[in-house]
Amino acid sequence: MRQNRVLWLLDRLERDSRADGLIETLRKGVRALPLRSGRDLLHGRWLGHPVHPLMVQVPIGSWLSAAVLDLRPGRSREARLLVGVGLGAAAPAALAGWVDWAELHRPQQRVGLVHALSNTAAVSLYATSLVCRARGRDTAGRAYGFLGLTAVGLGGMLGGHLAYRQASGANHAEEVPNVVSRGWHRIGAVADFPAGEPVRRSVDDVPVLVVRESGGEIHALAERCSHLAGPLSEVTVADGCVRCPWHGSVFRLSDGWNVRGPATAPQPSFETRVVDGHVEVRLRHQDGGEPAPRGNETRSGAAHGRGDHG
Repeated sequence: MRQNRVLWLLDRLERDSRADGLIETLRKGVRALPLRSGRDLLHGRWLGHPVHPLMVQVPIGSWLSAAVLDLRPGRSREARLLVGVGLGAAAPAALAGWVDWAELHRPQQRVGLVHALSNTAAVSLYATSLVCRARGRDTAGRAYGFLGLTAVGLGGMLGGHLAYRQASGANHAEEVPNVVSRGWHRIGAVADFPAGEPVRRSVDDVPVLVVRESGGEIHALAERCSHLAGPLSEVTVADGCVRCPWHGSVFRLSDGWNVRGPATAPQPSFETRVVDGHVEVRLRHQDGGEPAPRGNETRSGAAHGRGDHG
């Protein structure tokens, strides 16, 4: 069977490095914007997933509704209003998209750049449409509107490729609760975990980050960052948190909470205990039972050989 032509073109776009210089310049510019806490707001950390796909519903819905009205006579005023609403909502949606785009892998950024260019063309066409409508040139306004909707459709297709084919914005740690088997898993002796140093272990083929604090408390998180699967074990630990080396997401060791983006989802975390000098972990909340003792505390039953090992 022949390969789908559209997918072939998109695969070529992912590998095309000719715009990488421009991409790097834009990436640095977006990262340099003085957004402060507004950056996490635009990432959608407060929502639990990227906010950009939610924000684009307003301009797309407004412009699509305007196109429907343009097919009916006597609806010029309402269509003009909808075009204006779409243009007003496009700016914050675009800003959120650029902030997300700056924290992606290069193949994703290549597709994302064309996605942004297509949407920029759509905004320009709709702005021209609005000017024409305001001057009473409704026929030209409708024509520019339909061209703008075509550009929006192309941009939406590229956005779908980014989200579903390239998994930008997806939670890259979502599969952990479905892969790790229930119960306790022994991952090594306490001496194998130097205080303050991140150590990588594996549970059911799932990489796990283990950190033993100087006071003896032991923390364990899924090791691959929920943002884009960066290796959390390749960093230093500070202030009870770990920072992803790829894009700077910060997670709290005690429970995996995403303290700072671009990650919008927390890290799956594990309960820990020490049995006969060995560290055991259990995925938090998986069994639905009473939480196990934290850190280096040992359950008396487990210490005497009656533990509920997985």
